[in-house]
Amino acid sequence: MRKIFGAGIICLLTTVTSHAQTCKEADVVLKSGTIYTVNDNQPMAEAVAILGSKIIYVGDDIGVERYACGDANVIDLAGKAVYPGLIDAHGHLTRVGQRELNLNLQGIDSLAEMLAAVKKYADDNPSAEWITGRGWIEKIWPENRFPTRQDLDAIIPDRPAILTRADAHAAVMNTVAMNMANITGETVAPSGGAINLDENGEPTGMLIDKAMGLVNVLVPAETREQTKNALRIATERNVSLGWTGFHNAGDPYDVVNMLRELRAEGKLAHRVYHAVRPMLYPDDAEILYQNGGEIDPEHYVTAREFKITVDGALGSRGAGFIEPYSDYDTFGLVRYDEDDLRPLLIRGLETGIQFQVHAIGDAANKMVLNAYEQALNEVPKSKRAVANPRWRIEHAQNVQPEDVDRFIDMDILPSMQPSHAIGDLHFAGDRLGIERLANAYLWRTFIDKGAIIPGGTDQPVEIGDPRIEFYAAIARKDLDGFSAEGWHPELAVTREEALKMFTIWAAYASFEEDVLGSIEVGKLADFSIFDKDLMQIPEDQIMSSTNVMTIVHGEIVYQK
Repeated sequence: MRKIFGAGIICLLTTVTSHAQTCKEADVVLKSGTIYTVNDNQPMAEAVAILGSKIIYVGDDIGVERYACGDANVIDLAGKAVYPGLIDAHGHLTRVGQRELNLNLQGIDSLAEMLAAVKKYADDNPSAEWITGRGWIEKIWPENRFPTRQDLDAIIPDRPAILTRADAHAAVMNTVAMNMANITGETVAPSGGAINLDENGEPTGMLIDKAMGLVNVLVPAETREQTKNALRIATERNVSLGWTGFHNAGDPYDVVNMLRELRAEGKLAHRVYHAVRPMLYPDDAEILYQNGGEIDPEHYVTAREFKITVDGALGSRGAGFIEPYSDYDTFGLVRYDEDDLRPLLIRGLETGIQFQVHAIGDAANKMVLNAYEQALNEVPKSKRAVANPRWRIEHAQNVQPEDVDRFIDMDILPSMQPSHAIGDLHFAGDRLGIERLANAYLWRTFIDKGAIIPGGTDQPVEIGDPRIEFYAAIARKDLDGFSAEGWHPELAVTREEALKMFTIWAAYASFEEDVLGSIEVGKLADFSIFDKDLMQIPEDQIMSSTNVMTIVHGEIVYQK
């Protein structure tokens, strides 16, 4: 009996020892999922294991069992779809937070509805010195026109008001604000801007691009604490939608400091790749020129990029075109020329600064490509701090065929936002005529020629929802399933390509494809988890899917 008992003890000890030897340390285990890795060598998996901030296992449920032990947080996904952490490659983080905290006019379906919302806000905030808001867009309004200062005067006659269009390239002011800014029918708009006039030569209240500065300079500035809070709110919203990274398209350098402070406080929910605007903040730009950019070893807050805006937006007729608009006597606005850009670009090549330049119209795209070509030719690879600078053109919405080839020849990244197409195409035919739409939103053309397209949202210009971007990219229809003449459905992308736009291609655009953008052992542990499989469900069900968990740097930052 003693021998049998002793043998049992030995057997038990052997089992415990064997288990201890085979149990591999992990902090989080995800199993029983449908995992899209965006890794061509292992495109699908069932399970992953995370230790610290890194992925340590990608494979099947059987293999992950040796990690699903000890103190590991084991999460049974029950078939849910897992993607590499989604990256928004173009947005405006501070403005996203401001939209959430202030008067948000996004999603309003008529001018009358907008005016009612503004009046309510004004009535609810009687002590507000100014009434400001943003997000309106007239493209589906039954009134089919821009708002006027007289519209605002009827509801806010006694305080200054300025309301920014969703694209941030136009705004409408009331008469009080107009008078404070000393704007009349005789006022000359600043270069790169326009003051719209009525048939009597009087201002309508609409200010385009740089002309907005005539009024915005009078609006009381936001405090630093308010800006920092807006950044926090923005990242919290983004991770709830499934975003794990964000390319911030132009803010002062101090925003980098605020982001680092939030990170140290545990309040920065996702990664940020930050761009400074050298034309607006030359002293800030000098900081990055001097140090060649600031790369975070954790890839949480990196600043190595400059943002320049050379034209306006299509909807407000500020985008710069070779031929005039079809519905208005203008070519749009081009703020700078090659001579303005070239010195900055050359110094960027010498110091390692990346550039992203906003260009929507075909004239603006051509000018930027000219400037890029001149600078690249002047500084050979042997004299560059970064041989392939991965320069970008943001939006690249209307590009002549010969200029598409120049993108490819110079390795320029067309950084594009699918939702722009399904919104703009409702009015783009009016602005440009059907013929020119053949050169618009050329996702398929660029990819077929070998381009990498980082995908973004341009939020808060657009909603900022990854489901909308994915749907727009693959369907090229609006959210109601509508398409029309000139929408060119053949220029849509595949689901695999759409996923790459917001994962590995976005990571490439920030020089981070070795650590982000796919699910591979050794990469940083960023995941976006949805209750439905975006790669398989019908198009019309994509908007019914929900992000249920977001993991950044190995930590669960959102869970539904």
